[in-house]
Amino acid sequence: MYKIKLYQYLIPLGICLAVVSCAPAITPLAETTVAPESYTTNKDTINTSSIVWKDFFKDKYLTDLIDVALKNNQELKITLAEIEIAQSEIRAKKGALLPSVGIGAVVGIDKVGRYTSTGAGDASTDITPGQPMPDPLMNYGIAAQANWEVDIWKKLRNSKKAAVSRYLSTVEGKNFVVTNLIAEVSDSYYELLSLDSQLEIIRQNIKLQNNAFEIVKAQKDAARTNELAVQKFQAEVLASQSMEFETLQKIKETENRINFLLGRYPQEIAREKSDFLSLTPTIVNSGIPSQLLANRPDIKQAELELTAAKLDVKVARAEFYPSLDISATLGVEAFKPSFLFTLPESLLYSLAGDIAGPLINKNAIKAEFNKANARQLQALYNYERTILNAYFEVSTELSRISNLEKGYDLKSQQVGALNKAIDASIDLFKSSRVDYFEVLMTQRDVLEAKLDLVETKKEQMNAVVHTYRDLGGGWK
Repeated sequence: MYKIKLYQYLIPLGICLAVVSCAPAITPLAETTVAPESYTTNKDTINTSSIVWKDFFKDKYLTDLIDVALKNNQELKITLAEIEIAQSEIRAKKGALLPSVGIGAVVGIDKVGRYTSTGAGDASTDITPGQPMPDPLMNYGIAAQANWEVDIWKKLRNSKKAAVSRYLSTVEGKNFVVTNLIAEVSDSYYELLSLDSQLEIIRQNIKLQNNAFEIVKAQKDAARTNELAVQKFQAEVLASQSMEFETLQKIKETENRINFLLGRYPQEIAREKSDFLSLTPTIVNSGIPSQLLANRPDIKQAELELTAAKLDVKVARAEFYPSLDISATLGVEAFKPSFLFTLPESLLYSLAGDIAGPLINKNAIKAEFNKANARQLQALYNYERTILNAYFEVSTELSRISNLEKGYDLKSQQVGALNKAIDASIDLFKSSRVDYFEVLMTQRDVLEAKLDLVETKKEQMNAVVHTYRDLGGGWK
């Protein structure tokens, strides 16, 4: 009965205050980014990103490294902690929807002035027959208190929904970290294999140069060449030996980078020792651009952030409306412990409804609303930019795969031609039909071409990894 009477007065008052508040309207957002129908003329919907990373990578050493990284990587652990934080935020927002109930006890003493309105009042309570009221007077009490903000305008519910969206966003952020971590480990692993191959090429070249160096020294002894040729060949050998140690240092740095990604201290990286140039890049099926919306964690993360930002605007707008708070107290209170549970004399209770809304000087609320609106626009632009960036990343990597394949074939032919040229140059030099300079230049060209071929192979392998990552593969 009392509740019905309470709402009869509070609801009309709340409507009046809401009309006075005049909350601003929410500006609708229009998402303008539309993905093209395909990356190329091919519209095949088969998408490599659906392949689990353990099936995508065929190298057992690489999959073992990725497995360790997914367990130990510190950045991934930091992201998992962010998910825990987001979960706690949801629990806090859920709690705000429910009444808060607490219980407390009080012990106090009260001494008022005799010549005050309280002190001069009636003291007729019969505490002890024939004796005056004690002064000062003790006070003992035990009571339960409850407070509840009634979510009339869905402010608390929208706040909880925003927290849920941000939690899901952190989950997608974790997936994005996983995808990038797999790509980083793979990149570094293929770089390590390429450095091993380059080191082997340099050492083979040193042997070749040493053989040529011995020929030049023999020809000088036979007075068929001069000291300049000897010194030039020796300089080439020393340059290649210096390059060997530079490559060894790069190998060490790459191993340390992999160990860092794996969250462990420096140690040798177990890896495939076969011919790096014999590796065949995995064939990648790109599918269609619209699949990026479902496959790319960063796009889904940006979409969820946009959803949360839209809800934040609704929460900020609800601040213009009046809020309804209901409070209640139930307990016992007495000036003597023995009277605490003497009912109904010691019983106390209260029930109050409080409704209030902003009327004058709403600058702070307006500022929060404008900030929420601006963040909503930021989230929208970030979402559109993320989609656009994803399309360009995939398009770029697909083009890179195609061009690297053609470039690798031509460079392979170049190396084959130069290998024949170096044999011919040595034979011609022995017969004094060419001078030492042509031999030196041919050896240098062969070394550079072989190293460049290895570098191209590494770029081929990395381009496949990057395409797999950019399509949204690896986190599933």
